[in-house]
Amino acid sequence: MKTIEIIVSPQGEARIETRGYAGAACQEASRLLEAALGVRQSEQLTSAFFQQPLTVQNHLSAGGHTNPS
Repeated sequence: MKTIEIIVSPQGEARIETRGYAGAACQEASRLLEAALGVRQSEQLTSAFFQQPLTVQNHLSAGGHTNPS
């Protein structure tokens, strides 16, 4: 499940955390929220950023059924 969480500190600083994304998809998903919150002061990339996104390939068999690989 992909989620985006916005955490606001008592001092009013906001932090965006994405979960369930792999690779640069997390930055793409949070881009609009970052722009709405203002100027980014720092960025901390997690191990998920360096993961390759999963892709599912389906192969069509002779009977017209798909087989995921």
